Formats: sequence, structure tokens, C-alpha cells
Amino acid sequence: MRTEEPKALPPFKSVRYAGRAPGPRLIVLGAVHGNEICGTQAIGRVMAELDRGALALANGSVTFVPVANPLAYAQRRREGERNLNRALQPTHTPRQFEDHVANWLCPLLAEHQVLLDLHSFHGGGQPFVMVGPRDNDGTLEPFAKAAREEALVRCLSVGRAVDGWLDTYAAGVVRRREAATAEGRAATLELDARYGVGTTEFMRSVGGCALTLECGSHDDPASVEVAYRAIRNTLAHLGLSEEAPPPPQPIEALSLVSVVDKQYAADAFVRDWHSFDALKQGEPIAKRASGELLCAPHDGWIVFPYAAAQAHQEWYYLARGSRRFG
Repeated sequence: MRTEEPKALPPFKSVRYAGRAPGPRLIVLGAVHGNEICGTQAIGRVMAELDRGALALANGSVTFVPVANPLAYAQRRREGERNLNRALQPTHTPRQFEDHVANWLCPLLAEHQVLLDLHSFHGGGQPFVMVGPRDNDGTLEPFAKAAREEALVRCLSVGRAVDGWLDTYAAGVVRRREAATAEGRAATLELDARYGVGTTEFMRSVGGCALTLECGSHDDPASVEVAYRAIRNTLAHLGLSEEAPPPPQPIEALSLVSVVDKQYAADAFVRDWHSFDALKQGEPIAKRASGELLCAPHDGWIVFPYAAAQAHQEWYYLARGSRRFG
């Protein structure tokens, strides 16, 4: 009896287009998370336009990675063996599929100057962009190109920008580590302050600029249009294409300020929250299995609420308004 041959792991794929003259080197990623396919579809649409001459690349180069995590994409899951967008760095001892992705993807990112990473999110809500820190010489995420990222944010045709990711994530890691020590649990990778490093944070660490664009909900066809328009606008803004760049857009700016973790699997939200639902100080958000009620400590917004989070994992973030974009 003939047995079926095991399926090979999906290959890694990137496609680079170059203009006639030197210019910026842009890289665009889709499907860093395998169930977030709007970027993949938008990239395919732009590549088809370049291939048939409907869109011209005049200067510089653009590299498209339609599917950054092919195992997760083949399974239509957020991750294959782990979250690619955490602790992203090359390793000499790859153990999981995403380690092999990192060993291929990180050097590719380092060849470029600008990254646009296209994502989608669970549940309803409007598109938004995650921007890096203000210029600083700190130890966590030193940076000196904030003005370039801010200019790119204004061209994406998305009206909201959020910063504060890595600072807030690192503060959450400190609390998780303290809780693990108090409870006698072993330290894990998730308790490393650098675990929050993903594609954009890695890109900044090698001298580039980077934005994560959350294009809309996973199942909303409009998210593909948001991703497509962002690619075209970025090409124009950077001078890679001959299209006129879009006029700068007004931006509502928010900053992440804290993260709340689940303590027990039975912890639950008091309602079905979506990212950027407004909160008033004292408003109930969730209830612990112990009966403790968690309320908003200040006016603001809830971001990335994840009802299916496991115990000891990030559950939701809180944000406040910012004057970063005037």
C-alpha cells in the first residue's frame, strides 16, 4: 500500500522591483500572522500592476514579501509554532519554524531603509497605524528618525496613530516576571523585556524606519483596500513611483500607557470590547475569577482586548490621548 509523501514546509519568497535611478529601499510585508491576509492580497494587486505596466517604479526599489510566515499562512492561523512578531532576531540554534523565518527575514529587513508591515485585527474597529518612539537615546529602543516615520504616517490615509508599544510591553514583562517569581513559576521567553520586539522594532534597531498598519478586521474586505492604498501612497511619498504624493492627513494620536494581564483562565470581560472603545474613569472593564472588578483608572481607550488570552498573558492595553501629531 502506497503511503502519502509528507508535505514539505512552505518556502520563503520575496520579490524585488527596481527603478531606473537610485532611491529609497522599501520593503512591504504581508501575513506576518497567517490569518491576517489583507496585506497578502493587496501586495498581489500592486505586483500585478507593476508587472503589466499599470504602475511604474521610477526610483529606488521595493521588495514585497506577500507571506512572511508561510506555515501560519498555510494553516490560516495567527502563528505556526510561535508568534513571529515577538522576540524577532536571528539565532544560531533555530528550534521552531518561526526561528527559521527570522534567520531569513531579519537579514532581508536589514537590506532596506523603510518597512511597511500590513496587519489586520480581531473584531470591529477602524484602521490605525503603530508608530515608533520619539527620538531618544535610551537603552530599550533608541531612535533618531521619528520625523521620517511621522511624515509617512500622514500619507497612509489612516486617521489614527498609536505609539508606546515597546515601553508598555516591557513594563508588563517586569510585572509578569515579579508574579512568576512570587508564585514559584519558571522564567520563560515571554518574561524577557525584549520579547516585544517584532518586525518594526527590529527594523529600527538596524537603522531603518518602520510602521505597522492595522488595516481593519480580519474578515472585512475593506481592509484589503486600506492596505492597497497604503502601499501606493508609500511608493508615492518616498518618490519610488511617479504618482503625486497624497497631501498630509490630520492624525489622532494615542499612546499606550499600560497593559493588564489575565491571572486566571476564568477572568472575563464585562462586555464585548473592541479596540479603541472609549473608557471613562471608573468604568468597569473586566472581572477577575476572584470577583475583583477591574475599572478604567483614567479616561482613555481600550486597545487590543483579547478575550481568549491565556492565564499570565497580556489581556488588554489602555491608551491615552497624545499631542504628538499636533
